[in-house]
Amino acid sequence: MLDLRWMLAHREEVESFLKNRRHDFDMDALEALDEKRRHIIMETEDLKARRNEGSRKVGAAKKTGENVDALMQEIRLMGDRIKELDEGLSRTESELNDCLMRLPNRLSETTPVGEDEDDNPVVRTWGTPREFSFEPKPHWDIAEALGIMDFERGVLLAQSRFTVLKGMGARMERALIAFMLDLHTQKQGYLEVEPPFMVRSAILEGTGQLPKFAEDLYRIADEDLWLIPTAEVPLTNLHRESILEESDLPLYYTAYTPCFRREAGSAGRDVRGMLRQHQFDKVEMVKLCTPETSYDELEKLTADAESVLQALELPYRVVSLCSGDIGFGSTKTYDLEVWLPSQKRYREISSCSNCEDFQARRMNCRYRPASGGKPRFVHTLNGSGIAVGRTLIAIIENFQREDGTVVVPRALVPYMNGTSAIGKD
Repeated sequence: MLDLRWMLAHREEVESFLKNRRHDFDMDALEALDEKRRHIIMETEDLKARRNEGSRKVGAAKKTGENVDALMQEIRLMGDRIKELDEGLSRTESELNDCLMRLPNRLSETTPVGEDEDDNPVVRTWGTPREFSFEPKPHWDIAEALGIMDFERGVLLAQSRFTVLKGMGARMERALIAFMLDLHTQKQGYLEVEPPFMVRSAILEGTGQLPKFAEDLYRIADEDLWLIPTAEVPLTNLHRESILEESDLPLYYTAYTPCFRREAGSAGRDVRGMLRQHQFDKVEMVKLCTPETSYDELEKLTADAESVLQALELPYRVVSLCSGDIGFGSTKTYDLEVWLPSQKRYREISSCSNCEDFQARRMNCRYRPASGGKPRFVHTLNGSGIAVGRTLIAIIENFQREDGTVVVPRALVPYMNGTSAIGKD
């Protein structure tokens, strides 16, 4: 959530970044709501002062035996009006809050301006895509032939965009989760957490998924519980309604969770295989830090995600998301895109974002500066470390052999009980 006072004082800047984000918003309507709120507050305070003065006069008049009926009626009418104004203020503040909750974050000065993903500049690349002596197959052909993925059974058990992993497919998924968590906790300083996989509406509001993206979420019927779309949601909210000490920061958290998304608006995209699923596994990284360090922490966070792909020897590139492609709550985002031989292109496998104080304001998460002064909002960051299913796909495609078997990356062999290749047995 953006600071309303900042928005009203920097209208030109607000209109500029909203235009760059391709987000339509009526600033006049926002100002009108704020003016209405201020007017109600002023009238209420004036009436309360007059009512207090009237009550004082009634007390004095009663002592001298004067008739106070008219004065008492006037006080009752003022009380009725105050009640009306309080109800109006509640409605207006609710409208104003809903308006602010639907506004995206402002952009970092280093976020490139652009229309869509075609305008995302490449920051760097790592590794060289393998040259095959045969025509590489897509992961679904390889995996089905090996018996490690069953797309038909996924549809039978649920619906489209669900997949059953079997045998060495399920084993590699589990191995990837353990490998990523070990890397983040043992070498990069993250604290492993196992959060709930369902959260309340207020928790999703805290990280920005609600109210704007309700249609992309799964809700539990008759309960205020939603399936999480990413572990970012519970991890970032761990310190909501809290005041931390500056000495507590930065905080690094990581978690494996299944994630659930409707993928609303993705009809017709990536319909084959398991590139785009309603249920998928992910290892997430979350950071809470001071404003002064958040952009350095973003670079470190991105490097932590890259280290997974480097250890698995998967070619990838890093792109900086432009204003027309960046996420709702982010000020700056790097996407990691892994090379998929069957598509002859890079595809997203991780997003690493700095949200500055956008989420912290929604969660009311602050810290007390060591130098003194009022508590300040923390900055929050999140990144996939990384999408496990897409990593499995990338391994299958990049490490495929002509005979249909798949080599297991060296870093993963210890997590696969020494298995160095997935064969047809």
